[in-house]
Amino acid sequence: MVTGTCFAESGNDVICIDINEDKVKKMQQGKVPIYEPGLETMFLRNIKANRLQFSTDLKKGVDFGEIIFLALPTPEDEDGSADLSYVMDVAGKLGKLIENNPDAGYKIIVNKSTVPVGTADKVTAIIKEKTNKEFDVVSNPEFLREGFAVDDFMKPERVVIGTSSVKAQDKMRRLYEPFVRSGNPILMMDERSSEITKYASNSFLAMKITFMNEIANFAEKVGADVDKIRIGMGTDSRIGKRFLFPGIGYGGSCFPKDVKALYKTGKDHGYDFKLLESVIDINARQRSILIPKMEQYFEGDISGKTFAIWGLAFKPETDDIREAPALYMIDALLEKGARLQVFDPEAMENVKRKYGDKLTYSDKMYDALQDVDALIISTEWNMFRTPDFDKIKSLMKNPIIFDGRNLYINNQMNQIGFTYVSIGRQPVNITKKLWKIF
Repeated sequence: MVTGTCFAESGNDVICIDINEDKVKKMQQGKVPIYEPGLETMFLRNIKANRLQFSTDLKKGVDFGEIIFLALPTPEDEDGSADLSYVMDVAGKLGKLIENNPDAGYKIIVNKSTVPVGTADKVTAIIKEKTNKEFDVVSNPEFLREGFAVDDFMKPERVVIGTSSVKAQDKMRRLYEPFVRSGNPILMMDERSSEITKYASNSFLAMKITFMNEIANFAEKVGADVDKIRIGMGTDSRIGKRFLFPGIGYGGSCFPKDVKALYKTGKDHGYDFKLLESVIDINARQRSILIPKMEQYFEGDISGKTFAIWGLAFKPETDDIREAPALYMIDALLEKGARLQVFDPEAMENVKRKYGDKLTYSDKMYDALQDVDALIISTEWNMFRTPDFDKIKSLMKNPIIFDGRNLYINNQMNQIGFTYVSIGRQPVNITKKLWKIF
């Protein structure tokens, strides 16, 4: 959606193809099927200008497009590898459609999906089995952050293009030049280096998050404050300030599966990524780091307790719940017999489809707090940063917050009388009897 819309915004004619007829029909009616800030205005503008179309007809798209982007899912397979079945299936269909079109000229097939090293070679081989007409396969990984995808596409920090074809390089450079007028680079490299670049980038960021979570957990043990540690680290230009905020683990559509896919690809090629193995294990543990604290606070039994959960998406400014830490929290609490009242400004419908009537859904953030035993914060939406604490107190049975995103300041929570447990900091207003468990 973002790729097609943004290319149309820069003056290109774009057809987006999908097999989901309902989704395509909604887009043809001007309805955006995902939540992404800034997308809808651009989407409607380019539909009105007839630069952006939608169809379920793959032949129409292949005949129309000189450059064909494969923005297909590569979900995690049972063994942790990336499932390439969607990519390979479409590649085979492309080859036939190109061969059967007598007017088909030179085509560029672009792997926009996150794919393991060597995928461009495989796609090339499949298409070559079906046609002798001229084409090139290019690796062009996307680096769009959910919640900021439109800005990231329109003003990319870098564009990575993997191809050994001079002809493809020239056309891809001209396609992306309008987006890098401020001087950010278009990086040309071979296909395999491009494919690894995406996995390496996501795995490094996941590793940085995971390292900070480990430091936070250690800081709790020794009575240190992770916020001070984070600031001390972040002022080092070699480290930087970003991705140093501790929490309940990373989630989403990219980091979890990409780290596992790179680890599995290493195994397939006889290389053991010990560091990535640790990142995967630590993140799995971090998702439930608050559960033992809740059990200990409630003296070992949370069965029958009612918890409010603020935040269900894996990060703010998206409705995406894939691998969201909140879901792991929900599963664990339900298994232990707790009752849950949940709120998220965008992800509620997706969560309803997954859990049905197992949860109580609240249309407003404060409604979720009515008569609950504790509040859990699992996504750092801006609306949660400065709530009405007096109102929170009046709604809850007791003012207890388990904060998986460290939104509030310990001293302030102490002054206003909340029991406050966060990540990597000493808990506030815990009785002496319970203090030792933290």
